[in-house]
Amino acid sequence: MKLISAKDLHVLIEQKADIQIIDVREPYEKEICCLGGLALPLDTVLQKIDQISREKKVVIHCKTGKRAASIITILEEEYGFKNLFNLSGGIIAYAEQVNHNLERY
Repeated sequence: MKLISAKDLHVLIEQKADIQIIDVREPYEKEICCLGGLALPLDTVLQKIDQISREKKVVIHCKTGKRAASIITILEEEYGFKNLFNLSGGIIAYAEQVNHNLERY
């Protein structure tokens, strides 16, 4: 599984790179803090698989990286995705390393 660090993701966001960010946390978690991007709660990802790009770099994140890792494994092994990256440490790492204004929970 490919990982991307919070700092590297931040660089891509600042450069307005053509990436897709997918948040697999629950809606109440997204209300606490978010990075933007597409909200696909974990239990809806496979029903909305057509919304996940196969062409561009796709960064999938959750709170700590565990839920993202589980869905990335499924998407890679069962659906043939090759362009997925897990945000290492999740949004918590992003809040600690990049954007200190994001609320931690």
